[in-house]
Amino acid sequence: MKFKQSLVNQAGLDPARLPRHVAIIMDGNGRWAKKRSLERFEGHRRGVDVIEAMVTACRNATIGYLTLYAFSTENWQRPAEEVAGIMGLLKMFLAEKQTSLKANGIRLNAIGELGMLDDDVRAALNEAIELTAGCDDMVLTLALSYGGRAELTSAARRIAEDAVSGTLQNDDINADIVGEYLYTRDLPDPDLLIRTSGEMRISNFLLWQLAYSEIYVTDTLWPDFTEDEFVTILRDFAGRERRFGKLQSGG
Repeated sequence: MKFKQSLVNQAGLDPARLPRHVAIIMDGNGRWAKKRSLERFEGHRRGVDVIEAMVTACRNATIGYLTLYAFSTENWQRPAEEVAGIMGLLKMFLAEKQTSLKANGIRLNAIGELGMLDDDVRAALNEAIELTAGCDDMVLTLALSYGGRAELTSAARRIAEDAVSGTLQNDDINADIVGEYLYTRDLPDPDLLIRTSGEMRISNFLLWQLAYSEIYVTDTLWPDFTEDEFVTILRDFAGRERRFGKLQSGG
């Protein structure tokens, strides 16, 4: 990962108008490969390169949080060979980039049903998380074996258990309390969700957390996504008025 002069200055962005937390649904690897008559694995491999580029871009833009939808609970239903290839790429990324992440102040985090990962993948993930635990310039969160409905179901179950045990009183349960039971309890909600490949859905991703996120959908397939397009999206975000259900200014 190569870091350079602040992307904020380089692109003329207003730091006060940038998102604090960007979430990305990285979609289109398979279609990218198919268009080029390549195996799907080649799309995933190219997608890893773009992950590195986007982590670098966010760090250069002084964005504090980046969350990537890397592998969903539904993705386990894909052919075993494809799943194995994706997990191999994940292990490679963790092994090759963890030192660079630490050197640049990036803490690695992971959310999802991580117990479903193979032991060797989970070990590599834990090693990278432990190595970067003291970093506080940026948080990179990988959503792995993640599903929004599973997250909410888990939260509801634990809230019910604490209510039954008396640890939590019914009258105490509110939106803030629910947030404390989510995988993302230590993260701010995303300000901006980017989805590549043109699909108009959020695909079971951060169902609670995206309630007031700005959404940008691009037709670009993930392996073709670039820093320049990311800057264009940041400019678009900076021009939006976030109302959070309130009236427009002057309206």
